[in-house]
Amino acid sequence: MRFSKATNYALHTMLTLVAASPVKPVGVQHLAESQGVSPTYLSKILTRLVKAGMIESVSGANGGYRLSRTKDDITFLDIIHAIEGNASLFECDFVHGDGCLIQAVMEEAEEKMESHLKNTKLVDVAQKQMQQT
Repeated sequence: MRFSKATNYALHTMLTLVAASPVKPVGVQHLAESQGVSPTYLSKILTRLVKAGMIESVSGANGGYRLSRTKDDITFLDIIHAIEGNASLFECDFVHGDGCLIQAVMEEAEEKMESHLKNTKLVDVAQKQMQQT
């Protein structure tokens, strides 16, 4: 199983924004440089996060992006769903009479993973990161 690079960039971007000042926006150029990605590509990811209601765009000379939700409420699963969508990771393509046992195992595994990601808040990771530095 593999998440896209966009999810990787989104998680790291959100971690930066959680650690940043809630008032002063962080510029896309800074966010892009800190991850070694082009500002154009990162802007597309930021647009998805804006649409998901997690961040807001601030225009102007000192503009950029900042959280639009309380940082304590943002989970890994929120960010992953904003980028990857909510579709199931596995879909059985075979026709079974009483359901697919393989599909049931895969759904159970996905539910456990989603539960873990839903219970893991980005702010907790940001606090660990600050303790390490």
